[in-house]
Amino acid sequence: MDEQGCPRCKTTKYRNPSLKLMVNVCGHTLCESCVELLFVRGAGNCHECDTPLRKSNFRVQLFDDPAVDKEVEIRKKVLKIYNKREDDFPSLSEYNDFLEEIEEIVFNLTNNVDLENTKRKMELYQKDNKEVIQKNKIKLTREQEELEEALEVERQENEQRRLLEQKEEQLQQMMKRKNKQALLDELESSSLPASLLLAQHKDRSTQLEMQLEKPKPVKPVTFSTGIKMGQHISLAPIQKLEETLYEYQPLQVETYGPPVPELESLGRLGIIFGSQHFSISSCSK
Repeated sequence: MDEQGCPRCKTTKYRNPSLKLMVNVCGHTLCESCVELLFVRGAGNCHECDTPLRKSNFRVQLFDDPAVDKEVEIRKKVLKIYNKREDDFPSLSEYNDFLEEIEEIVFNLTNNVDLENTKRKMELYQKDNKEVIQKNKIKLTREQEELEEALEVERQENEQRRLLEQKEEQLQQMMKRKNKQALLDELESSSLPASLLLAQHKDRSTQLEMQLEKPKPVKPVTFSTGIKMGQHISLAPIQKLEETLYEYQPLQVETYGPPVPELESLGRLGIIFGSQHFSISSCSK
């Protein structure tokens, strides 16, 4: 992997560990000193691609590859326009096509492929879907506000818990100092043996520690978002179980006695209910 450094002044992070690299919309890197030097008037051209740039658009490079920073910034801008959600589509297939279109636009803008048609396509989409874009933008802002409020409440609770623990700790230290000072006063003024006073002090210290002993904090099991800690989502495909196919087997009834006669033999003997051999005359005989 190439060593990170400024392509203009050739300063590397090996020679200057505090070197701060900056990147702009074109994706080319400059160190902070070169940015201050080349963009004194607030605007200028890129030293590599000659793209007009503004000094205010420079930001600290977050990734080792500046192209990744460029893609991340482009994706943010594209998603501000293409901000539809799955609920806005009648089917999952159309939503997937929409996501694929976003990826194609991001790829074209990142790699300078068909820039004019891509930008024209974005402008046309923004014009045709102005109301939907504004509605989703308001919805996203509301969700962000709710999330920020929840985080602020959590921060306040943590701060109150920290102050309470701090007060309890100060109270414990103060009571221990008082107990120690009481022992010194007793040793100085009491006529009892020192061993007895030390034993009494030890008993008081033990009782004090038992009173001040606070329960261990319960280990959190969920994050602030409600997701359980340690929960992992498996994305592996479901394994197909090889099983034998079902095979029909006729029912076998165990009578534990003499064999049951066949239906045909019962018919020949004339003992089947409802047969023609059964009549009133036969009953009178």
